[in-house]
Amino acid sequence: MSADQRLLLVHAHPDDESIGQGATMAKYAAEGRGVTLVTCTGGEMGEILVPELEHLAADQEDRLGEHRRGELAEAMKALGVTDHRYLGGFGTYRDSGMKWHDDGHAIPADDIHENAFWHADLTEAADHLVEVIREVRPQVLVTYDQFGGYGHPDHIQAHRVATYAAALAAVPTYRKDLGEGWDIPKIYWGAMSESRMRAGLRALRDAGDTTSFEGMDPDGPLPHFVTPDEDLAAVVDAQDYVDQKMAALKAHATQITADGPFFALSNNLGSVAWGVEFFRIAKGTRGELNEDGLETDLFAGL
Repeated sequence: MSADQRLLLVHAHPDDESIGQGATMAKYAAEGRGVTLVTCTGGEMGEILVPELEHLAADQEDRLGEHRRGELAEAMKALGVTDHRYLGGFGTYRDSGMKWHDDGHAIPADDIHENAFWHADLTEAADHLVEVIREVRPQVLVTYDQFGGYGHPDHIQAHRVATYAAALAAVPTYRKDLGEGWDIPKIYWGAMSESRMRAGLRALRDAGDTTSFEGMDPDGPLPHFVTPDEDLAAVVDAQDYVDQKMAALKAHATQITADGPFFALSNNLGSVAWGVEFFRIAKGTRGELNEDGLETDLFAGL
């Protein structure tokens, strides 16, 4: 990759990248910065929201992963991202699935496939990513926090693999057959601003929408994936690229519906809802800050 500035994102399933950092990816790609996406599974266990495609489900033909591979390719076209890969190659790790805990977060399902990402050997999985890191040599890595945002086992495992791989890749004598050592200067965890989330919920409720993000009260407790503003480190304003993000979300048609909460929030708040993306810093030194005490560029200070 010839770009001087290179971003690597590690996500669990097709669609996670578009939801979390789609606008940032589109902005950086348009600016000529390198953007590489590594997706850890094919999303084989996802819920299918298109009735005529229900036959692809894991308990029927079990071909959802291959279909979502095509959805991801279309989403990357929408975002202008040309370098997207599957960890270890497509089919190496299977979507682990999940179930909901009574407290409202995801936990591992009762029955997990033997090839599930949740069961992956950590060093083996990390080595696949070490090779990518040493090839791409990114200055910035983006992945999930230690809870995977909302507890999904594959998100948690993606965090673990990304964190371990970043450490191993930096050791010059580790697995020299995987490339020359590379220490990633800055690592971020994707985040959602509490104040923005409360404002969005308030706008939805004021507009009469009581079903989007059902059960969330603008003035009550919010789920784990919502981050207190004081813990945020960076914000990327990519509102000019929100149309590309929306197109990418629509490409993931089996997982995201046009009348679902993502689009409802966008309809009520405009481009600011999904065109402004937030991050927590996990490694590195922050560069120049705006009036809110946030970096406005993940490469700031490099």
